[in-house]
Amino acid sequence: MSGPLCDLLPSGSEPGNPAALAGQPAEAALQWLPVLTTFEAAVRASGMSADLHGGSGVTILAPTDDAFAAKFSEDNLDQLLVADRDKLRGLLREHLVTGSLSLSDLVSAGTVTTLAGTTLTVTGGGGNARLADQADTVCADYQVAGARIHIINHVLGSLPTTGGEGGHRAH
Repeated sequence: MSGPLCDLLPSGSEPGNPAALAGQPAEAALQWLPVLTTFEAAVRASGMSADLHGGSGVTILAPTDDAFAAKFSEDNLDQLLVADRDKLRGLLREHLVTGSLSLSDLVSAGTVTTLAGTTLTVTGGGGNARLADQADTVCADYQVAGARIHIINHVLGSLPTTGGEGGHRAH
């Protein structure tokens, strides 16, 4: 496990620690990572849990809640989660790569193709990777059953950015 965010996530014997997640299916493991609540909700809402069980494994590039907040307004995100399932599935496919690839596998490959068909350039070293010159891994190499989860700090794909445009509810 490497990246600046790792220190903030469950460790040791805490529920959701990396060792405890190793045998869990990806959609169950995602529920234990407190910075991935939006991504986990998107997987659930899209009905794509089954896509996280590829035969040869899958690599999940999971944007943080902060990355979703920067990308989408609350109204826009609600629309995706509730009504725009096809668009949501397309967005999630931009964050999935066939094969369970470690951080070093990603960096040595140099490029990977997402399930959406997008080619991402991967550069990096020193325990981090940069994807498509947009996103950085902030905690990489969670091993779960048949998958690797790399937490990233930016939402990939071509959907327009609506974050910071208002549409926020009063809390």
